Amino acid sequence: MFEVIPAIDLMGGKCVQLEQGRREKVLFSADNPAEIAKNWLKKGARALHIIDLDGAFQLGSTPTNWEAIKDIAAVAKGKARTQVGGGMRSYEIAKKFMEIGIDRVILGTAAVKNPALVETLAREFSPERVMVALDAKKGKVAVEGWTEGTSISTEQFAKKFEGVAGAFLFTNVDVEGLMKGVDVKPIRNLVRSVKTPVIIAGGVTTLEDVKIIKECGAAGVVVGVALYKGKIKLEEVLKFQTLPDGQPMLY
Repeated sequence: MFEVIPAIDLMGGKCVQLEQGRREKVLFSADNPAEIAKNWLKKGARALHIIDLDGAFQLGSTPTNWEAIKDIAAVAKGKARTQVGGGMRSYEIAKKFMEIGIDRVILGTAAVKNPALVETLAREFSPERVMVALDAKKGKVAVEGWTEGTSISTEQFAKKFEGVAGAFLFTNVDVEGLMKGVDVKPIRNLVRSVKTPVIIAGGVTTLEDVKIIKECGAAGVVVGVALYKGKIKLEEVLKFQTLPDGQPMLY
């Protein structure tokens, strides 16, 4: 199985793409995220990757882009799986997203600072609805919207959640948004070190990048800047996708 997932990053109610997660480095901006979602679905996407960047940067105690996320969930209902991350720091927020139909929540900072939350959500809602984000800077896990580093390697951190979370999201911040391609070594090392499915994000610029990620044994890829800047077309990337017919789109 290999899944291709377009990214819809939200900031101030808009769909944006940032360079290395820096708010001052906006590479793309559009006013209607739900229309963006409709476009990706029309082109054949069967999953959407939604990140509340304001939540990731802790701009408020409640999801800043709540209305936009609800609109996207409504557009995707019955057509594609949705996964949401950014500011997922409490049980109440995660539950709120699941109750509006979001299929999977992504925990990054919360997984580092409150690993019991991952276990609670996985136990109550099923592991398949919980993804742990492995956001890496120079091989170490980064938190708080990638603004703070830790001393934990991505492989060490992933092993803490083997058998708990249904999937991992690995983002290499060092190449995120730079449009210079992926760094293969950390992808290969992580995929080989865990049994849990790993979705890859960060640096995807060409179809060759997608091919390499698939050959590394990853379970899927999130594509963002390259799609929005017209570097690659979703229809072309979807040719790499392999999903079992009639099976749920959750791992």
